[in-house]
Amino acid sequence: MKERKGALELSIGTLVVIVLAMAMLILGLLLIQRIFEGAKYNVDTINNKVRDEINKLFSEERQMVVYLANNLAEIKQGDSWGVAFAVKNLESGTVEAKKFTYATTIEDENIKQKCGISSNEILKWIATGETDSFSLPPGQTSYRIVRLEVPKIAPLCTVRFNVEVKANGQVYTSDFFDVKVKA
Repeated sequence: MKERKGALELSIGTLVVIVLAMAMLILGLLLIQRIFEGAKYNVDTINNKVRDEINKLFSEERQMVVYLANNLAEIKQGDSWGVAFAVKNLESGTVEAKKFTYATTIEDENIKQKCGISSNEILKWIATGETDSFSLPPGQTSYRIVRLEVPKIAPLCTVRFNVEVKANGQVYTSDFFDVKVKA
């Protein structure tokens, strides 16, 4: 009889531990879910505000807008940065979408003398968004990002990037942005 009592106490203790562990697991999962929902909401809000600011810049009927204060991104060595830009199709008289392409290049010919590295090395800083293509109906806007990852050993200098947009193979518009590498 005593042996069964000990076995019963052990199984009740085990059940209590399992129930408590499951409750903690569920509470932990709910907490993580709420954290991620809040983070997703914040990212969506920031994206919408950036789009709103870009749309305000289009009030001048410009074909392209780079969204940076003074077209300058100050990036620390080893950091990454995204430069947002938008292209608007101002074509009228048609309802067909145009095929747009863009390419991000280095605009400064003397970059080797100024920074001590070649244009090809600097172009390797572009993680995504060096080139892309998209279709855009008249009156519509397309938003893009050129994401830069500046190496920790990058020289401390300022580099001018140019984003050239072509529509159906012809130059449509272009704009620039500068990247100042800081320590």
